[in-house]
Amino acid sequence: MATKRDFYEILGVPKNASDEDIKKSYRKLAMKYHPDRNQGDETAEVKFKEAKEAYEMLSDAEKRAAYDQYGHAGVDPNMRGGAGAGGFGGFGESFGDIFGDIFGQARRQQGGGGRQVFRGNDLSYAMDITLEEAAAGKKTEIRIPSYDECDTCHGSGAKPGTSAKTCGTCQGQGVVQMRQGFFSVQQTCPHCRGSGKIISDPCSPCHGQGKIKRQKTLEISIPAGIDDGMRIRSTGNGEPGTNGGPPGDLYIEIRLQKHEVFQRDGDDLHCAVPISFTTAALGGEVSVPTLNGEAAIDLPEGTQTGKQFRLRGKGIKGVRASFPGDLYCHITVETPVKLTEHQRKLLKELDESLKKGGAKHSPTEAGWADKLKNLFS
Repeated sequence: MATKRDFYEILGVPKNASDEDIKKSYRKLAMKYHPDRNQGDETAEVKFKEAKEAYEMLSDAEKRAAYDQYGHAGVDPNMRGGAGAGGFGGFGESFGDIFGDIFGQARRQQGGGGRQVFRGNDLSYAMDITLEEAAAGKKTEIRIPSYDECDTCHGSGAKPGTSAKTCGTCQGQGVVQMRQGFFSVQQTCPHCRGSGKIISDPCSPCHGQGKIKRQKTLEISIPAGIDDGMRIRSTGNGEPGTNGGPPGDLYIEIRLQKHEVFQRDGDDLHCAVPISFTTAALGGEVSVPTLNGEAAIDLPEGTQTGKQFRLRGKGIKGVRASFPGDLYCHITVETPVKLTEHQRKLLKELDESLKKGGAKHSPTEAGWADKLKNLFS
């Protein structure tokens, strides 16, 4: 029996891919290997089935979590909504959404009375947080758009005392048939926009929408270790659906503010540590900052600019990490400025003393001079 391929490999996405990336990848594969476009091509049929199964698993949060932890053994075959005897059972659940997006029919279902029911649009919210907040996590409140039923028309969209009429274009179905190449698809009715009804005298407060836009406060939990560009999904807090359809989701995109001391690289942190000329020459203990207070590093005599010191476990513990990252301290030797005459005299005396000692005090400079001689000789 052949070994089953990895679902992420089939879709060509990394294991940390977002839901949107997974969906985009599946859409391309489904279009490429769809049986209507590859009639008689057994290889394309196999690839189509593989892509369909991979998308069904990875687009479901619970199934994806089980697969990430246990692989194929952690996914119950009875939960797959897999193919029937004809080989393409469950087509509408996964593949229908993809082609719905292509033709503007995303997440549409048949409602009562022939009306089309649409899932609401997703919303996006950008949230700026500090490095400290990203490391520790936090709870915060945000204000997002909310839609409530219109108090005047009670959701009908029609002016009080009037009612909506059945759309004559689609006969109340909300869709009309259209053909694009070898596809015969349903197009949202351009006159009633899928509602199946025409409102000739719309309600003034809601402009015939049946709902009023307001604002609501939502509490959001930011997980510890979150990084720049990551998204948090708040289910059901997007725009409301049409004709009783389910609401969309709210995606909160994290934007990490620039820190005055640290730079983040995954779970590791980097910082520059300036030291004086004297400290670099003589060595000694130097205090360095961390996200949890101060730490100390011991500098050896003759420390040069660019020397790097690693403090294990002083970085950030990522969302999916078992252990925190490290802190890397990059030494920068600071040249004295605004010297007094006395200080200049002392430095000149020191320089003369160092020169008398030969190359042992400045091995890098001596080596550089030798390289220049060889280059121009």
